[in-house]
Amino acid sequence: MRYSKVSLSALAYELAPAVVSSAELEKRVAPVYEKLHFPLGQLEALTGIRERRWWEPGFKLSEGAARAGRKALAKAGLSAKELGALIYAGVCRESAEPATACAVAAKLGTGTDCAVYDLSNACLGVLSGIVDVANRIELGQIKAGLIVSCESAREINEAMIADMLKNPTMEHFKLSLATLTGGSGAVGVLLTDGSFGGAGHALLGGAVQAAPEHWDLCRWERDFMRTDAAAVLKNGVELARGTWRAFTRELGWGAGAVDKTICHQVGGPHRAAVLQAFGVATENDYATYEYLGNIGTVSLPLTAALADERAFLNKGDTVGFLGIGSGLNCMMLGWEW
Repeated sequence: MRYSKVSLSALAYELAPAVVSSAELEKRVAPVYEKLHFPLGQLEALTGIRERRWWEPGFKLSEGAARAGRKALAKAGLSAKELGALIYAGVCRESAEPATACAVAAKLGTGTDCAVYDLSNACLGVLSGIVDVANRIELGQIKAGLIVSCESAREINEAMIADMLKNPTMEHFKLSLATLTGGSGAVGVLLTDGSFGGAGHALLGGAVQAAPEHWDLCRWERDFMRTDAAAVLKNGVELARGTWRAFTRELGWGAGAVDKTICHQVGGPHRAAVLQAFGVATENDYATYEYLGNIGTVSLPLTAALADERAFLNKGDTVGFLGIGSGLNCMMLGWEW
């Protein structure tokens, strides 16, 4: 897929306020570690995640998403009334019905002609929302669209900790560990056709590939989540390798043509394996997992926003957003910064 009319006008985020260390979480499951004869420190050692953030109990997802969306609109100087589409793309949602996007739209004050809906695609939700809005802009249907997401790890972590204490076996520990890497935060991504003025970053195109035969490797059902981390890493890297080839071929980017990358933030081993598969140097990739954990759909765009704020991304850079999510699905988007 290629684009010629789509601009990333603003990236904004909202950080959850409560900082929770890996050491704190391990103390809560200390009886499990004792039974399995594990020393404390395994969580950080295996994932590279030192801490993550949680929202306060009872915090509304729509509020976090609205805060991030409001910031994105303000950065670009747009009114919510000018939006042609608003998508809520989080894994976490406030209810099965109506769409969480409706609550966000009400808080922002969108117009009656704005398409408002949820979109779900595991950790690829925001990237999928970007493609959806970009297609509408490229077709001339809308001039601006906002993708928002808010993820919360507190609730599933509380449930999983209780479950781990009830079932302190090695097999259960292995399937539960990835859940403890989760973090919380919110993001807003504003795309326009460039007609509103101001500097933007051109969306050039991207590629999507899927390996649905691995759909059962990571599942979140109500208050239980299980992840076969080793299988996700092995098969995810293989899928990402093929997507990378399709991505660089689609954009006509040869070896070394990608100046900077922003990957989905899973943890240290995943990042090392993915970058090695692509031949990308670690100094050309920006990471936040060490202090934010894995925030699902929020991780990649929030990391991009921080990379931009901290001048890691510079004008003229070719930038790859490299996402992978349960399913397994992989999506990569290319930008001119």
